[in-house]
Amino acid sequence: MTTLVTVSSRHGATAEVARAIGASLEGAGFDVRVQALDEITDLEGVDSAVIGSAVYYGRWLPEAAEFVRAHAAGLAKVPVWLFSSGPVGDPSLIRAPEEIAEFVDLIGFREHRVFAGRIDGDELDVEEQAYTSVTPGHESDFRDWAAVRRWASGIGGELAAR
Repeated sequence: MTTLVTVSSRHGATAEVARAIGASLEGAGFDVRVQALDEITDLEGVDSAVIGSAVYYGRWLPEAAEFVRAHAAGLAKVPVWLFSSGPVGDPSLIRAPEEIAEFVDLIGFREHRVFAGRIDGDELDVEEQAYTSVTPGHESDFRDWAAVRRWASGIGGELAAR
């Protein structure tokens, strides 16, 4: 059973989350393929998938949303987990990105999880710098690695039960 872990990440922080999920699943004995979204042409040999995207302004990156839409028929046939990374602040106030409601009907995924992100001012473009300048104190790493590993462990448990 091969699990694809793929992600769209603008500055690399979300890709690090995907690698941690992949490493956790590999450590539990699963065959895992961690691959950049833009490297995937088909889902041949994929028995389950974990797909993630960085979130900007309440939305997944366009290439991630398009990947799910383009591969919807194949994804609907296998267990899929989705994650979003990037929002900062109080996790209880963070809402799912807009596309997630569409994906429920499109692929019937198992679960969607939102993880807080990382903001590094040196990596931001002009628009992102302008946004963070009006939200002081947000430049930091808010990712909860223990939560990422727990979530990956839960996925592993579901896969093992299959």
